Amino acid sequence: MGPLHCIVNPASRDHTCGKRWPAVSVKLESKGFEVITHMTTKVGHASEIAWELRQQNVEGPIVAVGGDGTVHEVASALRGSDIALGILPFGSGNDYAITQGISRKNVDQAIDVLVNGVDRRCAAWRLEGFPASATGDYPAPKSNEWDGLPSQKGRVVRWVFLESDSGITSAISRAKLSRAKWIRGNKKYTYLGITTIPFWKRRKVWLKLDDSEGQIIDFTMFAATTGETFGGGYMVCPGVTPLDEDGQIMYAPRLSRLAMLSLMGPMKKGKHVGKWGITMQKANRIEIKPVNSDGTVSEKPTPLSTWVQADGEPIILSPATLEWHTQQLLVRGAKDVDWA
Repeated sequence: MGPLHCIVNPASRDHTCGKRWPAVSVKLESKGFEVITHMTTKVGHASEIAWELRQQNVEGPIVAVGGDGTVHEVASALRGSDIALGILPFGSGNDYAITQGISRKNVDQAIDVLVNGVDRRCAAWRLEGFPASATGDYPAPKSNEWDGLPSQKGRVVRWVFLESDSGITSAISRAKLSRAKWIRGNKKYTYLGITTIPFWKRRKVWLKLDDSEGQIIDFTMFAATTGETFGGGYMVCPGVTPLDEDGQIMYAPRLSRLAMLSLMGPMKKGKHVGKWGITMQKANRIEIKPVNSDGTVSEKPTPLSTWVQADGEPIILSPATLEWHTQQLLVRGAKDVDWA
């Protein structure tokens, strides 16, 4: 099979990924691969490793071993190249693996995709906005060579391969960077949701989709994805695929706190669209700006922060823009997926 570069996040899946990796490496070697392991040591390290490998023109795939955060970092450095991204899922959600038909629970099946899978060019969202401050042990985002330069001063760029969202969901994810680190798996998000929603401050935002006129609206959340699921299998954007020619946005207007808490059940099965005024529609460009207390639209972040996520990391502040771009990333996925 030849050399296989594997970028491993030992902290993934509550620090079990690093412990299990030696046995997984043996399985890969039994398939004929020469396994070359690169262990990450900090946030952003997987991108640095993948970018260096890209500059060396290594043959793919380059494999992200970890969760969606690790996939995001490796994908960011490989975007626009002919090197395929491989995935061995060892995170809590692993939604990008779900999208690509890769088993989250059976490592032998995931390895089979590396051996016998299909490479497809998949879409991504380009996210540009203001960098959020550091919190906990998570650093403030900085500009990266592989992401490209922002179009406006003071902003940074991130590419989104799974999902971007803003509102109550991004507030919950922001909380995970400093709270509830002792809770494992999806129970962490349940706890953070219950403890964040009652205290989340209501807000209005200015939202503009494509060439339509921007409007100031009551706001709970929106999501823009490249697949149906995020959050560990919640079908947030039903019908969306990485091969779509157009992007889509799922938008939830001002929801009651009871509706926010009740949303998780229908969303698990993709039955939330149409409830409580929740809609989905085509959008290839999304602009969001905060609104000051006097009702004016702000061109810079306000004290009431509205974060925008990049693949689960709430690191961008509005004002921000999202733009849909097709055929950005070569991904090795299962031969048979529902959307291809």
